[in-house]
Parts: sequence; structure tokens; C-alpha cells
Amino acid sequence: MTTAFRNWQAVQQEVLRRIHAREWAPGDLIPNEADLASEFGCARATVNRALRAVAEAGLLDRKRKAGTRVALQPVARATLSIAVIRQEVEEKGARYGYALLERSMTRPPAPVRAALNTADATLLHIRALHFADGAPYALEDRWINPQGAPGVLDQPFETTSANEWLLEHTPYTRGDIALSAQSATVAEARDLGCDAGAALFALTRNTWNGPVAVTRVRLLFAPGHSMQADL
Repeated sequence: MTTAFRNWQAVQQEVLRRIHAREWAPGDLIPNEADLASEFGCARATVNRALRAVAEAGLLDRKRKAGTRVALQPVARATLSIAVIRQEVEEKGARYGYALLERSMTRPPAPVRAALNTADATLLHIRALHFADGAPYALEDRWINPQGAPGVLDQPFETTSANEWLLEHTPYTRGDIALSAQSATVAEARDLGCDAGAALFALTRNTWNGPVAVTRVRLLFAPGHSMQADL
């Protein structure tokens, strides 16, 4: 048995490594989820989530009752991972910091209701600031549907971010991401420690678990931020 894999992202990276190294060649039938879970020392659900992500990237063909095979003609797609911001900062060699700015239960504005299809439901609203070496790194504005994230209302998010808690505790089956550039408002500039009107990298993401909305988040990164996509 290999060293235990703590999360689905780690399993995903090992699956990708085996495919790229041709340990699992195009057309090969890979081990079933139960065998992989035993090998990796993790839950079967963790393996399922990882294989689903690799299949969505076009590298695996999954067929019910027929097993999972490495794609014969994989489609090259740009893949953006949902990052734990703390890990992202630490991987850059910086010291991570976090501050909760707001936590409230309220009815979201119309664009959020429309995006998540939550009608008049009251959602949990989180605003937080992430730091790298004491400097503002990203401003997080997030709406969470308690029906899609069981247990979220018990979380104060004073020391652990909603970003990290959701990725660890809440499954999702699909999502969408929009990337854009925008000018910092006066309030955003104050939070991010930049000039009003400065160019900011913006990421807006919606996720669902089946038909149920989980969360909508808007991340504004401090000037100079860049993002890498894997092919």
C-alpha cells in the first residue's frame, strides 16, 4: 500500500502521473475504485471524485458496468483546479494569513439568486481577506446555500476559511468559472491595499451538487496576480 492520500486532489495527481507516464496506457482498463481506495489508503468516495475530475478533463472514459479506461484519443483541455488559497500561498513560499470580514445570513442580490437558482432563500454570506506575508492576496465574497453544504451554519469561519472548509467537507458534481479583469472600487482598494481603479484579476465560480446549489464565490486578487491552467 502506498502512503495514504489525504484528499481527492492528491489522488487525482497520482492518476494523472500514471497516465502521463504511460503506466496506464491509452485504452488500458484501470483498477476499480475499491482497489484504488485500498491502495491509496483513502475512502472510495475520494477515489470516485478524483476519477470524475480526470474524466471531465478528457483523459478517462468511464462507463457503467464496463469500468474505467484511459482515453484512446484524449481531448486537450485547459483545466483550472479549485485551489485551497492557504496552500496556494504557502506553495509560493509565503506565510499565509486570514481575516473574516463579515458573516451573516441574508437574502442575496438578484444576480446571485439568478446564478444559483435559489429564489428567495436566505443564504450564508461570507466576506474574508487572505494574506501572503502580511500583504492582501485575495478578497473573497461568498454565498453558501446551507441545503447544499450541510453543517456550514455551525462553522464560525473565524480561523478557517470557507474556501478550505467547503473543499474538505462538501462534495460537488459540476461548476462553472468566469475570469475577468476589473478596476478596483474605493472599498475594494482599501481592503486589497491598492489604488482605486487599479486593475484586479477577478474569478467568479458557481458550484452545485446535483441540482442543489452549493456556493457562489467572487475572488478579487491583488494587482499582479496570475493564474496557470494545466493541459
